[in-house]
Amino acid sequence: MKVAIIASNGGMFDAYKVFNIATAAAATDAEVGIFFTFEGLNLIHKEAHKQLPMPAGTEHFQEGFARENVPPVEQLVEMAAEMGVKMIACQMTMDVMSLQKDQFVEGIDVGGAASFLHFASDADITLTF
Repeated sequence: MKVAIIASNGGMFDAYKVFNIATAAAATDAEVGIFFTFEGLNLIHKEAHKQLPMPAGTEHFQEGFARENVPPVEQLVEMAAEMGVKMIACQMTMDVMSLQKDQFVEGIDVGGAASFLHFASDADITLTF
């Protein structure tokens, strides 16, 4: 199976959606690729992914995450990388935002939309968050 994910939003809940699906799919030996664009780049930014915003009024989720031993986003990013999830940072968005590859976690690729479209062209599942 092949799973293609587009991550264009950059909040805490977005990170859990993206990396929960990605790591679950990778655990089933699926080939997984995530294309991070616009605010989604926060999910793989070395500093931003450690302090992602939560929607107002949802602070109680932090207690639930801790109680249920849900890994922090930083650990989910590491798990995805260790499981072979292909992570592609959008070159155009990086250029527009004056971001460099060294500002992101280790192991990412940088590419344009065309490179992700090539990956996703034969995906069994395509998701956008």
